[in-house]
Amino acid sequence: MSGKRYLLDTNAIVALLKGSTALVQLLQDAEWIGISVISQIEFLAFSQISEEDRKLFEQFLQRVEVINLLADNNSLIEQIIQTRIQYRLKLPDAIVASSALQARAILVTADKEFVKVTNLTVINW
Repeated sequence: MSGKRYLLDTNAIVALLKGSTALVQLLQDAEWIGISVISQIEFLAFSQISEEDRKLFEQFLQRVEVINLLADNNSLIEQIIQTRIQYRLKLPDAIVASSALQARAILVTADKEFVKVTNLTVINW
């Protein structure tokens, strides 16, 4: 194991489930892979998601950890607030970025907005 921890943004999840060899290669030696509950919601809310895609995603969820947004997780909520204010991110992006920070994970995304979060390690694929 490489000791690498990765949190996948929604666009990375979509690419991975479509078979992106670059992402498969990146993640093959990961110690931990997670997603934010926001990415789970975004993926399942796609208007054109097929039943096959839904089943594939459910299998994917069995292999990763979902970072939930709980009212009593004060440190995560405070991180989200500070990230949103400091970096002027949309709320879903602030939640994803903060989830990666809390998990001490590298954020894997194709969204260039995250590079402005200076205390976050980002891999743009």
